[in-house]
Parts: sequence; C-alpha cells; structure tokens
Amino acid sequence: MRLTDCYNFHDFRRMAKRRLPGPIFDYIDGGADDEVTYRRNTAAFEACDLVPDVLRGVAEVDMSVTVMGQKLAMPVYCSPTALQRLFHHQGERAVAAAAAKHGTMFGVSSLGTISLEEARQISSGPQVYQFYFHKDRGLNREMMARAKNAGVQAMMLTVDSITGGNRERDKRTGFAIPFKLNLAGVTQFAIKPSWAIDWLTHERFRLPQLENHVKMDGGALSISRYFTEMLDPSMSWDDVAEMVREWGGPFCLKGIMSVEDAKRAAEIGCSGIVLSNHGGRQLDGSRSAFDQLAEIVDAVGDRIDVMMDGGVQRGTHVLKALSLGAKAVGLGRYYLFPLAAAGQPGVERALETMRTEIERGMKLMGCTSVSQLSRRNLRFRS
Repeated sequence: MRLTDCYNFHDFRRMAKRRLPGPIFDYIDGGADDEVTYRRNTAAFEACDLVPDVLRGVAEVDMSVTVMGQKLAMPVYCSPTALQRLFHHQGERAVAAAAAKHGTMFGVSSLGTISLEEARQISSGPQVYQFYFHKDRGLNREMMARAKNAGVQAMMLTVDSITGGNRERDKRTGFAIPFKLNLAGVTQFAIKPSWAIDWLTHERFRLPQLENHVKMDGGALSISRYFTEMLDPSMSWDDVAEMVREWGGPFCLKGIMSVEDAKRAAEIGCSGIVLSNHGGRQLDGSRSAFDQLAEIVDAVGDRIDVMMDGGVQRGTHVLKALSLGAKAVGLGRYYLFPLAAAGQPGVERALETMRTEIERGMKLMGCTSVSQLSRRNLRFRS
C-alpha cells in the first residue's frame, strides 16, 4: 500500500496498521474500557444531516478562522498529542512542518518528543503548548515560563486527565514507556522489523519537556505512573485561575464537557475551551463533544472561543461542527495515522485531503466563508 493510495482516514489507518507493531498501533487506535465513547465520537456526526443551499456564487471560498487571536488558513488544527516519535522517527517535526505548510495551528505536548524550542524553529505559525497540572507547582510555573520564552502564543491545559483512563488494549500487550512488553507484545514487534530498524537507527527517544523530572532509564517512571504519581488530582478552579493570571495571554482549557464548566472557564478569564473527551481514552460512557457543542456555544460562545475534537474523520464533520458554532476543530488520530504510515508526507497529504474536503463541502453547501455556516443548514435525526 502506497501513500498515493490513501484518500481518507480509513486508508491512512490501514497503512499505519501495516507498518506499526501491534502494541503501538493499539496505543493510537484504542480507547478506554469498552471503547463506547471512542465509537460514539464519530457516530454522533452521522445523526446530523447537512441542508445545502445552491446558486450562491461560490467560485472563491475563504476557509480561514481566528482562534484565540491566531489566524488559521483552515478551520482545523493538529491537536497536541503525546509520544509522536514513537509512531514515526520524525514525530512532531513532521507535524510542525506540515501544519506550517498549510497555515494552521499545531501543539506540542508535555509528553512531546521534541522540545518546544525546536518546534518553534520549525514553524513560526500558530502554536499552543499542551500541559498537565502537576503536584509540583514549581514545575507548572517552569513549564509556562519555558513556553513563553520559546515564543508560544497560547497555553492549553488538559483538565480531563488527572488520572489515566483504563486502556485495556495496552494492558493486554504490556505496552508502556519505557517498553515493558509481555510475550504477546514482543512477538508483535518481531514481525514488524521496519519499525524496529527506524527506532534503532535514529536518535534516542526523549521527553524534552520532562526529562529533568521523569527518568527514562532503569527504574524509569512509566507514562502510566506519570499520570498516577506526578499529576495532581486536587487541581481546582482556583489553581487554574492563578495560572491564567500568571500566563497573561491566551489560555485554553481542553477537556471541558459541561455548560457549568464552560461558564467557569469564561469567568476566570480563559480565551478558549476545547470540548473533548480525550478521544474516548479517559471516561468511557461520556458524551461526545459534538453532542455537547450546541448548548455550550449557546451558553458561552459570545464570551470565549469554543473548539471541539473527537472522532473527526471528514470535512463534512468539520462543517457540521462549525455550523453549530465551533470556532475550529481539532484533529488527533486523523493526522497520527498518516504520521505513523509515512512521516511528514503522510501528514501533509492528510491535511491537504481535509482542506480539499472542507473547500468542496463549503461550495456544495453554498458558503463562501465559514461565517455563513449556521444551524439553518442542519437537521438532526430523532
């Protein structure tokens, strides 16, 4: 299977599955518990129909949006995700370069595998830093100061991961960072030698944002222990309000799902929120972000930039979210599978495919700008 044979999300997923050892593919592909929420995230879009207008003169289409003061050439962005060099040796370097090429936002995670500073050198375009709230308050302040010094415009605090989700696919193979695989997991690596060759012939795996705090050698703190031992489950709204004040710039909360929490985010001075259930990887049985979108936009959309992610696989999914009032839509697995399959060319092809789908969809909807999309163009199935 070649990259030129990939035309949609499912093609990229199949190509990644052929290249990746099973435990790594399952780490990307899997969700929590019974993966009900993971499946529901995409299914939610299927309950909503588009109602197009015609004869609107759509020779030129403007897909640009402004989010937290940053202009994006198209209304999707690459959500910050962890451990990207585990999937392909280029990792965040590929994503940063592809996002810059397409004029959109990307983010580096606290669990990112290149440094904030290097990512900023690759792309001077819109960028966020996604981080977690640690028990060590000094570490939290250090992370914000480092992001500011690197020239990052916006902070994105993930608030739905004070403990790790129950990801049973990983348990079955013994997947962990560093690797502590069981026999089933080791066997899966043995039958995918091309990945192992790439892993062994490129620079060693690092977590630059955390390497002074998480040891990756013998007796290492695994990623699961990072969530259970370093993150602070006592995090409160007062803690976040203090961080918003200290940052003094665009500040976003990722993982908001209720109207009450959206209102609190606006009250403490956040610039944006991302409706997200972490791709179905945390609380299984939780509602999809798309299903929550309308009521949250109605509650706070005039005060704060509302974004969403989860289950987005098509340009029409993006159009539906924008029609409900989302300012932009985050992509996760949508770019991770092409990254795993082919590195930077894969991410570029995926983003170009999404751009083409959004442009085509807007023309078929009779819209020349994102601002023309509205709920008038939607109907929900009962």
